[in-house]
Amino acid sequence: MIIAPGDPLSPEGLALIEGSEQALREFYTAEESFAYSPEELTAPGVIFYIARDAQDTPLGCVASVDMGDYVEIKRLFVTPPAQGTGLGRALMARLEKDAQADGHTLMRLETGDLLVAACTLYERMGYRRRGPFADYLDVPTSTFMEKRL
Repeated sequence: MIIAPGDPLSPEGLALIEGSEQALREFYTAEESFAYSPEELTAPGVIFYIARDAQDTPLGCVASVDMGDYVEIKRLFVTPPAQGTGLGRALMARLEKDAQADGHTLMRLETGDLLVAACTLYERMGYRRRGPFADYLDVPTSTFMEKRL
Protein backbone atom coordinates (compact mmCIF):
# COMPACT_ATOMS: atom_id res chain seq x y z
CA MET A 1 0.00 0.00 0.00
CA ILE A 2 1.33 3.42 -0.97
CA ILE A 3 -0.11 6.58 0.59
CA ALA A 4 1.17 9.79 -0.95
CA PRO A 5 0.00 13.32 -1.69
CA GLY A 6 -2.08 13.44 -4.85
CA ASP A 7 -4.09 15.82 -6.98
CA PRO A 8 -7.79 16.03 -6.04
CA LEU A 9 -8.53 17.29 -9.57
CA SER A 10 -6.89 14.28 -11.24
CA PRO A 11 -9.18 11.56 -12.61
CA GLU A 12 -8.30 9.33 -9.63
CA GLY A 13 -8.83 12.14 -7.12
CA LEU A 14 -12.17 13.11 -8.63
CA ALA A 15 -13.32 9.47 -8.68
CA LEU A 16 -12.47 9.04 -4.99
CA ILE A 17 -14.21 12.29 -4.07
CA GLU A 18 -17.28 11.23 -6.05
CA GLY A 19 -17.25 7.90 -4.22
CA SER A 20 -17.15 9.81 -0.95
CA GLU A 21 -20.07 11.97 -2.07
CA GLN A 22 -22.13 8.91 -3.02
CA ALA A 23 -21.44 7.34 0.37
CA LEU A 24 -22.50 10.53 2.18
CA ARG A 25 -25.69 10.85 0.10
CA GLU A 26 -26.83 7.49 1.45
CA PHE A 27 -27.18 9.14 4.87
CA TYR A 28 -27.33 12.92 4.46
CA THR A 29 -28.74 15.72 2.34
CA ALA A 30 -26.40 18.24 0.70
CA GLU A 31 -27.29 20.74 3.45
CA GLU A 32 -26.13 18.28 6.12
CA SER A 33 -22.74 17.67 4.52
CA PHE A 34 -19.71 19.86 5.23
CA ALA A 35 -17.29 18.14 2.84
CA TYR A 36 -14.72 20.15 0.91
CA SER A 37 -15.15 20.35 -2.86
CA PRO A 38 -12.34 19.10 -5.12
CA GLU A 39 -11.37 22.73 -5.77
CA GLU A 40 -11.22 23.53 -2.04
CA LEU A 41 -8.85 20.60 -1.62
CA THR A 42 -6.27 22.41 -3.80
CA ALA A 43 -6.07 25.47 -1.51
CA PRO A 44 -2.85 26.44 0.26
CA GLY A 45 -2.42 24.51 3.50
CA VAL A 46 -4.38 21.48 2.24
CA ILE A 47 -2.71 18.14 1.54
CA PHE A 48 -4.81 15.55 -0.30
CA TYR A 49 -3.57 11.99 0.06
CA ILE A 50 -4.38 9.06 -2.21
CA ALA A 51 -3.83 5.44 -1.18
CA ARG A 52 -2.96 2.98 -3.96
CA ASP A 53 -2.33 -0.74 -4.06
CA ALA A 54 0.65 -2.45 -5.71
CA GLN A 55 -1.10 -2.26 -9.09
CA ASP A 56 -1.49 1.55 -8.68
CA THR A 57 -5.27 1.25 -8.19
CA PRO A 58 -6.61 4.13 -6.05
CA LEU A 59 -8.34 2.70 -2.97
CA GLY A 60 -8.88 5.66 -0.66
CA CYS A 61 -8.21 9.26 0.19
CA VAL A 62 -8.06 11.76 3.01
CA ALA A 63 -7.08 15.42 3.34
CA SER A 64 -5.42 17.51 6.01
CA VAL A 65 -6.12 21.22 6.36
CA ASP A 66 -3.61 23.34 8.27
CA MET A 67 -5.78 25.63 10.41
CA GLY A 68 -2.87 27.22 12.26
CA ASP A 69 -3.22 25.86 15.79
CA TYR A 70 -4.65 22.51 14.66
CA VAL A 71 -5.03 20.29 11.61
CA GLU A 72 -8.52 19.45 10.39
CA ILE A 73 -9.16 16.08 8.77
CA LYS A 74 -11.44 16.07 5.71
CA ARG A 75 -12.68 13.57 3.14
CA LEU A 76 -11.61 10.25 4.65
CA PHE A 77 -12.90 7.66 2.18
CA VAL A 78 -12.08 4.03 1.47
CA THR A 79 -13.52 2.31 -1.59
CA PRO A 80 -15.87 -0.61 -0.84
CA PRO A 81 -13.37 -3.31 -1.99
CA ALA A 82 -10.76 -1.93 0.46
CA GLN A 83 -13.08 -1.46 3.44
CA GLY A 84 -12.19 -3.62 6.42
CA THR A 85 -8.54 -3.91 5.39
CA GLY A 86 -7.13 -1.30 7.78
CA LEU A 87 -6.72 1.29 5.05
CA GLY A 88 -8.75 3.93 6.91
CA ARG A 89 -6.48 3.53 9.92
CA ALA A 90 -3.40 3.72 7.67
CA LEU A 91 -4.63 6.94 6.03
CA MET A 92 -5.30 8.51 9.43
CA ALA A 93 -1.91 7.39 10.76
CA ARG A 94 -0.17 9.00 7.77
CA LEU A 95 -2.00 12.29 8.41
CA GLU A 96 -1.10 12.25 12.08
CA LYS A 97 2.56 11.43 11.35
CA ASP A 98 2.88 14.25 8.82
CA ALA A 99 1.04 16.73 11.06
CA GLN A 100 3.32 15.89 13.96
CA ALA A 101 6.41 16.21 11.74
CA ASP A 102 5.18 19.71 10.83
CA GLY A 103 4.96 20.63 14.53
CA HIS A 104 1.23 20.22 15.04
CA THR A 105 -0.08 18.78 18.30
CA LEU A 106 -3.85 18.80 17.74
CA MET A 107 -6.09 17.11 15.15
CA ARG A 108 -9.80 17.88 14.76
CA LEU A 109 -12.60 16.54 12.60
CA GLU A 110 -16.31 16.74 11.93
CA THR A 111 -18.12 13.61 10.87
CA GLY A 112 -21.68 12.41 10.52
CA ASP A 113 -23.48 10.89 13.46
CA LEU A 114 -24.72 8.00 11.28
CA LEU A 115 -21.23 7.09 10.03
CA VAL A 116 -20.74 4.47 12.72
CA ALA A 117 -17.67 2.80 11.20
CA ALA A 118 -15.89 6.15 10.90
CA CYS A 119 -16.77 7.20 14.46
CA THR A 120 -15.59 3.82 15.75
CA LEU A 121 -12.29 4.14 13.87
CA TYR A 122 -11.68 7.63 15.22
CA GLU A 123 -12.46 6.57 18.80
CA ARG A 124 -10.15 3.55 18.53
CA MET A 125 -7.40 5.87 17.31
CA GLY A 126 -7.77 8.07 20.39
CA TYR A 127 -10.12 10.79 19.15
CA ARG A 128 -12.54 12.14 21.75
CA ARG A 129 -15.85 13.87 21.23
CA ARG A 130 -16.02 17.62 21.70
CA GLY A 131 -18.29 20.51 20.79
CA PRO A 132 -18.33 22.36 17.46
CA PHE A 133 -15.20 24.21 16.40
CA ALA A 134 -14.34 26.84 13.79
CA ASP A 135 -17.45 27.86 11.83
CA TYR A 136 -19.37 24.61 12.28
CA LEU A 137 -22.93 24.80 13.52
CA ASP A 138 -24.05 22.62 16.42
CA VAL A 139 -26.42 20.39 14.44
CA PRO A 140 -27.64 16.96 15.54
CA THR A 141 -26.22 15.23 12.45
CA SER A 142 -22.63 16.28 13.23
CA THR A 143 -20.14 14.69 15.57
CA PHE A 144 -17.02 16.67 16.45
CA MET A 145 -13.82 15.03 17.66
CA GLU A 146 -10.21 15.86 18.42
CA LYS A 147 -6.95 14.19 19.38
CA ARG A 148 -3.78 15.54 20.94
CA LEU A 149 -0.66 14.16 19.30
